[in-house]
Amino acid sequence: MERKLLIVGCSFAVIAVILGALGAHALEKVLEPQQLKSFETGVRYQLFHAIALIAFSQVNILTDSSKGVLLYLFAIGIVLFSFSIYGLSVSKWLKISLKFLGPITPLGGLSLISGWFFALWKIISHNSINN
Repeated sequence: MERKLLIVGCSFAVIAVILGALGAHALEKVLEPQQLKSFETGVRYQLFHAIALIAFSQVNILTDSSKGVLLYLFAIGIVLFSFSIYGLSVSKWLKISLKFLGPITPLGGLSLISGWFFALWKIISHNSINN
């Protein structure tokens, strides 16, 4: 499970850096300031959670099954939250309606929040001889 978290975390990090560069260098010329700010929010949250996946891969008090739950909660959260923000941010520029993504964004946020609560619960409830 450690390897899966590292692969997924690094993959999301690479995508976040690429999209961040795209936003800073290409999209700033075509998006309105509020759209660009939203796009940057998606990149920031994606990168934070990519780094979290990498970090949680190394937390020894979490079992493989707990790491798997974190992987799914964060991956689903990143896709629903960040990717819906990307779509909403560029929809006007692309001249397509992606309004259906609006209600998806909070579901992604809920998945990310659930991942953090799950990690906190597992870490607090961990019983170790060294406590």
